[in-house]
Amino acid sequence: MLRICSRFALIAALLLGALPAMAEITGKVRVIDGDTLEVGQTRIRLHGIDAPESDQPCTTLSGQNWACGDWITRQVRDRFQGAKVRCEPLSKDRYGRMVARCFVDGTDIAKVLVQEGLAFAYRRYSLDYDLDEKAAYVANKGVHGFVLQSPARYRLTRIKGRVGDDPDCQIKGNISASGKHIYHMPGQKFYDRTGISPAKGERWFCSEAQAKASGWRPAKR
Repeated sequence: MLRICSRFALIAALLLGALPAMAEITGKVRVIDGDTLEVGQTRIRLHGIDAPESDQPCTTLSGQNWACGDWITRQVRDRFQGAKVRCEPLSKDRYGRMVARCFVDGTDIAKVLVQEGLAFAYRRYSLDYDLDEKAAYVANKGVHGFVLQSPARYRLTRIKGRVGDDPDCQIKGNISASGKHIYHMPGQKFYDRTGISPAKGERWFCSEAQAKASGWRPAKR
């Protein structure tokens, strides 16, 4: 039995030794946006957090739009641009960026950003910063004092054809695969994922009355 266990241990050691270790990345940082850095020639996506996109707006409690994504990018630059960082690579994302934890003088950059309300915990991938976000939310820090979509939802709605040019005409007139003309209202279940292709005869409407008069029926959900 001891001999069998020893063989398994030896095989495991050989396999682990065969896996290429990702070396630490060090150097001065250039801030791309709220959760993306560049160190030398390496583009790095900070692990476990998701910050508003640079062009993402927020809405104040009084109903005013505010360019919070740009503000966050500038805040992160003020804090970390040019600092010497040490990054621990974990993986690569689908865009080829290195996903890593990065530190300045031993301080976790991602943790600071979530604590200050400049980024959200990206719970889809990690719960490392879950409690930090909850504390920032209770303290009303950063973006928690405003109304905004989650960055992931915002990216989804920015895909071509999913957001109209006219803010007053946001009803989506979609044509299904079977040729049915159906319109989707903001807030309905399939609204965000529905894209509009004018080349296929699809269009945007400014009112339900206009959509119905044009031959479209409302989506059931």
